[in-house]
Amino acid sequence: MDEKLYLDLDDFSEEQFMESFLKEIQSEEAVFIIGIFVALALVILTIVFFGNFWGTSKARNAVLLLGLCDSGKTLLFTRLLLGKFVRTQTSITESSATYKTKNDRSSSWTLIDVPGHESLRVQIVEKYKAMARAIVFVVDSSIFQKDVRDVAEFLYSILTDNIVANNAPTLVVACNKQDITMAKSAKLIQQQLEKELNTLRLTRSAALSSQDGAVGGSVYLGKKGKDFEFSQLPNRVEFIECSAHGSKREDGDADIDALEKCLAKI
Repeated sequence: MDEKLYLDLDDFSEEQFMESFLKEIQSEEAVFIIGIFVALALVILTIVFFGNFWGTSKARNAVLLLGLCDSGKTLLFTRLLLGKFVRTQTSITESSATYKTKNDRSSSWTLIDVPGHESLRVQIVEKYKAMARAIVFVVDSSIFQKDVRDVAEFLYSILTDNIVANNAPTLVVACNKQDITMAKSAKLIQQQLEKELNTLRLTRSAALSSQDGAVGGSVYLGKKGKDFEFSQLPNRVEFIECSAHGSKREDGDADIDALEKCLAKI
C-alpha cells in the first residue's frame, strides 16, 4: 500500500523559520566572539612573556668588577678593554665601558669597575646589582691571608642580597696577582673563603635570632644544616687564577686568559 506523506505547511511558518535561523546565527556569533577573545588573550600573554624575557635579558647586561681596595680591579678593567698595561690609581667612582668577548666579538657586555672602598662601593653596588649578568670578585692573592675576613664580609653581603640571589649571576672569583711569589692558589682561597663564610653565617644568624627578626632584603647563605660550600649557591661559580701585571710586569702581557674564557661563557 502506498503511503502518502502529508506536510502541514503551517508548522513551517515564516516566523518560526526566522526565529530558528536567528538563534543559530546568535549561537555561532557567540562561539566566534569567544574564539576572538581567547586568541587575543593568547597574543597578549605571549607579548608579555617575551617582553619580560627580552627586557630582563637586555637589562642584565652588566659585568661588575668587585673587590677590596688595591686588589687590582682597575688594572684588570683596562687590560680587558685595551689589552695593555696602563698605570692606575685608587678609584673614587665607577668606570664603565663596552667589553667584547675575545672569542666572539658579537657578544658584548657593559663592564663596570666598582671602587673598593666601603664608603663608596655600597651605593654603587646597590645601583648596578639588578643589572649584573656576572660578578667578577677580584682577590689579592698575595695578601689574602691578611684580608680574608674583609674579603669574606664583602662577599657575604653580595651573596645574601635578595636581588643577587634571585637573579643568580655568574660568580667568578679572580685570584689576582699570581705573579707574586707569596700568592695563594685559587683552590686554597676557595677553601678558606668557604670556612670564613660559614663562620660569618653562624655569627650573623645568631645575631638575627637574638634580635628576633631578619634583615630585610637578605637571604640565607647556602643550605641549612650543612657547612657552607660554593656548590650550594644557585649561581654558576668559578675560581680562576690571573695576573693583571703578568710575569714581566709592565713590559709583558697580562695572564688573564682564564678570566676571558669565563666572560666568553656568560
